[in-house]
Amino acid sequence: MKILVPIKRVIDYNVKVRVKADQSGVDLANVKMALNPFCEIAVEEAVRLKEAGVATEVVVVSIGPAAVQEQLRTAMALGADRALQIDTELSLDSLQVAKLLSKVVAEEQPQLVILGKQAIDSDNNQTGQMLAALTGMGQGTFASKVLIADGKVKVTREIDGGLQQVELTLPAVVSTDLRLNEPRYASLPNIMKAKKKPLDVKTADSYGVNLSSNVTTLKVTAPASRQAGVIVSSVDELVAKLKQEAKVI
Repeated sequence: MKILVPIKRVIDYNVKVRVKADQSGVDLANVKMALNPFCEIAVEEAVRLKEAGVATEVVVVSIGPAAVQEQLRTAMALGADRALQIDTELSLDSLQVAKLLSKVVAEEQPQLVILGKQAIDSDNNQTGQMLAALTGMGQGTFASKVLIADGKVKVTREIDGGLQQVELTLPAVVSTDLRLNEPRYASLPNIMKAKKKPLDVKTADSYGVNLSSNVTTLKVTAPASRQAGVIVSSVDELVAKLKQEAKVI
């Protein structure tokens, strides 16, 4: 069984994000970039399925400029077998990404596509669902547990009311939640081995997908600074402030 894992390059979650002076976007100059944490969970789950003998090959794919090869190599150091970069300098929205990935699915014919439920930069939580719709595959989103047997995948989903179990016929699309697993650290020997693993590069134009977007970013602003709290001397004073100043009661 082949597993395809789409991954994304994002700003490292430990980095304080800065907005450009013209408010046109986020400043990426000299900023540490990393593998999206949810994508890292997806890679880990795919590798575990391979180690368990369920899968035979794990392929990772990322869309973006040559810089995304760093994250593809990281994924291969974690255990993926080979990688594909879809080269483009464009900033793509979720639908464009899903359309490109659907072409990759048609080429690679994976039995399972597993990807992070969202990226920590845009937080859209759309690509997995759109990909499932475009490919006609069943989908199991927000997975906290994945079991594969007899040509089916059982997914335990994290929902507002608790947990929900769905059973999908392969091929299928699964998006990962935080509690699915804890990703491993890449060892130095595996980092060295990853440098020799195959990494193919194809242009986005070669897939024949219309990459024009209907989404326009008007302005990006930093969150408002949190104001200092006040200490009240009595319950009556607290209630008065909640009524008159906060106007929440």
